[in-house]
Amino acid sequence: MRVAKRMNNLGTEGAFEVLAKAKELEGKGVDVIHLEIGEPDFDTPRSIREAAINALNQGYTHYGPAAGLPELRSKIAEHVSSTRGIQVDSDRVVISPGAKPIMNFTLTALIEEGDEVIYPNPGFPIYESMINFVGGTPVPMQLYEERGFLPDLDELERLVSPKTRLIIINSPHNPTGSVLDRSALEAIADIAIERDLIVLTDEIYRDILYEGSYFSIASLPGMAERSIILDGFSKTYAMTGWRLGYGVLPKELVPHFSRLMVNSVSCTASFVQRAGLAALDGRLEETDHMIEEFRRRRDSSVRALNDIEGISCLKPKGAFYLFPNIKGTGLSSREFTDRLLYEAGVAVLHGDSFGSYGEGYVRISIASSMENLNRAIQRIEEFLSKKVN
Repeated sequence: MRVAKRMNNLGTEGAFEVLAKAKELEGKGVDVIHLEIGEPDFDTPRSIREAAINALNQGYTHYGPAAGLPELRSKIAEHVSSTRGIQVDSDRVVISPGAKPIMNFTLTALIEEGDEVIYPNPGFPIYESMINFVGGTPVPMQLYEERGFLPDLDELERLVSPKTRLIIINSPHNPTGSVLDRSALEAIADIAIERDLIVLTDEIYRDILYEGSYFSIASLPGMAERSIILDGFSKTYAMTGWRLGYGVLPKELVPHFSRLMVNSVSCTASFVQRAGLAALDGRLEETDHMIEEFRRRRDSSVRALNDIEGISCLKPKGAFYLFPNIKGTGLSSREFTDRLLYEAGVAVLHGDSFGSYGEGYVRISIASSMENLNRAIQRIEEFLSKKVN
């Protein structure tokens, strides 16, 4: 079968590749500790589940508007207005099955062949994958460990060229857990305004913050009309499998995103959107408990990793990942990851699956029990004490 050449431009997520290897080992009876998948290990709160069940019983099983149910678009607009301190009207909201379509739609709607897109590296691999797929030119913005996994803003300014169309930022950041503070966001906003650029701000981990308060680039003067906010319910409400995300867009982009919805998935499941309404009804105790538990795991795991010879680990400010530096082990990221899985039964992700600047690091998800994390770190220490270079 002849497959379109554009399919060669699509990448994937390393998490699913490692998961497949880990499952194969488990099928052979090996005990594997899973620290590769990026989803909360908590159940969706009961109130949200019950709202979905009620919606099913009430007949929310049919097509809905492509851009989303009006009541949820209004609720999201209120939520974003209050959390970002800006005025958002419901007609700027497009609801999608998960947040990834917002990345896809942004690049499809804005990027022509040869347009340049600046994106964080290391960073979520789908950014680079989709830039390539739509014919754009990915321009990596390196995140430096010595800067707390933040970019050099002077370097960012030099990356901008006449072909630059879009800057992607992600804060809190996957995989490093870094957070862009207001001064950094102001510098990025100045560049965007001066060079007439759009910013896709991926805020899916916004609520999983361990210190300070969250600030969005869209809240800065002149940025609401040139920012696309990507957010959703997966991380905050442990709803990864529900597939419920949304974008807050400049108004002129909404018809284009709506047509992309019609041409791809038609609409987001109506009963799932009703569950989203319940999630936004008020701050849930389950969310606060989950974040506090992630904080406890972060603190304990960072201390333990820093006690292992050859490994150093910064303490992340948000999200639920650690991104330890493993250069001192003498192993590449992939060697470390593969050997750790096959020799010690611990599944983590090699840093270069998040881009070339991720080499020398691995990503560890702390969305697993403290018991599993402690066992995994003990296995890492034993593995390194026995390894043969």
